[in-house]
Order: sequence, then C-alpha cells, then structure tokens
Amino acid sequence: MSTLHRYTLPVEQTEWKFDGQTETFFTWEYDEPRAALLALYDKGKKQQWDAAERIDWSLDLDPENPMEMDDRAIPIFGTEVWHKMTDQERRQVRHHLQANQISQFMHGEQGALIATAKIVQTVPDIDSKFYAATQVMDEARHVEAYSRLLHEKFELAYPITHGLKSLLENGLTDRRWDMTYLTMQILIEGLALAAFQRIRDQSKNQLAAAVNAYVMQDEARHVAFGRLALREYYPQLSQAERDEREEFVVDACWHMRDRFNQLEVWQRLGLPIEQCLEIVNNSDSMKLFRGRIFSRIVPTVKDIGLWGPRVQKAFLEMGAMEFASVNAEALLENDNKVADEFDAKMRVQTAAE
Repeated sequence: MSTLHRYTLPVEQTEWKFDGQTETFFTWEYDEPRAALLALYDKGKKQQWDAAERIDWSLDLDPENPMEMDDRAIPIFGTEVWHKMTDQERRQVRHHLQANQISQFMHGEQGALIATAKIVQTVPDIDSKFYAATQVMDEARHVEAYSRLLHEKFELAYPITHGLKSLLENGLTDRRWDMTYLTMQILIEGLALAAFQRIRDQSKNQLAAAVNAYVMQDEARHVAFGRLALREYYPQLSQAERDEREEFVVDACWHMRDRFNQLEVWQRLGLPIEQCLEIVNNSDSMKLFRGRIFSRIVPTVKDIGLWGPRVQKAFLEMGAMEFASVNAEALLENDNKVADEFDAKMRVQTAAE
C-alpha cells in the first residue's frame, strides 16, 4: 500500500534529487586485508536479521501516547501553551512529535543506505568494500522497519527536515570517500545512536523500544567501521586537510544541534509558532537533550584524531565536553548486549504464552 497519504505534506512537494559527484575506485589488492575490519565484516554477516521476523509486529502502540514516553520530554510540557490544550490536543502533540522523530530516523536511514552504497564504490581498500556491502543490507532493513512502524502503527509520517537534508547532501555530494564516512558513519550515525538510545531506554512500549534496540545493534558496528577506517587515514593527511575536516565537524554539529526545534509539528498543529520555538530554545529538557545528542559523537571524533582547539572549543560551548572521556567502544558493545537482552525477553514471553 502506498504511504503517500500518510505524509503531512504532498510527496511531490518534498521529493529530492541531486547530482552527486562520485569517483569509482577499483582495487586489485585482495591479499593484505586488515584483521580488525575483516572481523567486523564477519560480525556483520553473522548479525544479519529479518525485520519481519525478529520484531513482534502484533504489538500495538498506545493511542494516547504511541511510544509511552514521559510527557516531561515534550519541550512545551507545563507551559501556558500546554495548559490551554484539551486532552485530545495533547494526544495529537504526542502523536505528531513522535511520528516526526521516527520519520527523520527513516529518512536518515535511507540517506545511510545511499551513502554506504557510495562507500562500496569509492573506498580504495577491499576489506572496507566487504564490510560496507553488509551495511547496505543493514540500512535497507532499517528503512523497512521504520517505514512499517510509521505506516502500520503511527499511520502518519513527516517529510525530511531541512537540516537533515542539508547535512546528507554535504556528505553525498563530496567526491572524497572519507567525507562520506565522516558525515554518515561518525556524525549522522553517532547522532542517531543517541536519539535511538533515548527511545530504547525510556519508551515503555515494547514494540518501539525493540525496533530501536535492534537498529542500534547494527549502528554500533557501523560507527566502529568508521572509527577503524578514519583513525588510520587521518594521521596521513596534512594539517591543512585535517583543519578542513575539523571545521566541517564543528559546522555540522552546530547545524545538528540547532535543528531540533520541531518547527514542522508546531506548524502542522496550528500552534503559535514563534511562542513554541522560544519555549523550545529555552526548555531545560531540550538543553539537556541537545547536550546528550553528542554523547556518541564526541568520543568518536576524539578517537579518529580530529581533536584540535577549534573542535574542543565547540564541544565545550555545546556543553558536550563531558563525553570526551567516555569509552566509545564500551558503549558500542553495550548496544549489542542490550539487543540480545531484548531477544531473550521475547523468547521468555513467547514461552509463557
């Protein structure tokens, strides 16, 4: 069934095409692969899963609060705007905010699908091509899972936001293979992991939590892939080349930080836009969220060697420097463990029925 009628704007108004620059790289060196990347490739093969089978799609979302998230996470909660709403209007806010977030996850995963296909084409070494090929399948599965969640359960979807669209375009139009890695594997995937984790750990709805837990298990490998490749490559660059990439990281992080204002939702629901934006910008919950969205990016950026004064100053101003000492590898291992725990919980529930 077509999903076009689910969107808050006609798809023909939001479809997106652009001419990307690509340099195809064939390699005839098959005999000197790197052990760490081959191990990740082997793990990627073994951890393939079927979204139609691993996820229990018989579970429903709560019509009052689809993912059963705490209302205190809503930026306008407790404000004059919120108090003036009826119960029905508050249900709409929950529904639309959550559908918009899952919609951006879905669009971001399609961006990752296209970017990873480009990595297969442009990366110069064979072991990276091998692993990226497994990630292409992962990203297709993620688009499938989020699309099904929106289409069958939310029955509502939002177009891609301008901020996400701009960031994707930067990564997909650059000819240099490492810039695709940096944009997708480090920045967008890192941001996504933090957003996914919030739902995985705080949602009381088993379906929503499980979808995000399983996607995170894959994404943890994807970020590890980017770390392995770039921390070997960036020391080979000149200082001027590293400076250019650090400037890109800073600009992209400020861009991502400032795009979380849910403008599309306030517009769609006919709420006072300027008042809502002001509330969002000054909301304690949003300030906390804006700091935490970089919890996965900061330690990884440090690990790959893009850690000059400009980058450190930006993360300090964003309130995210506390994550510089986080063990990125331990976080990724925990993502894998939590997904396995969801599987075990499902087996127990199935046995009890």
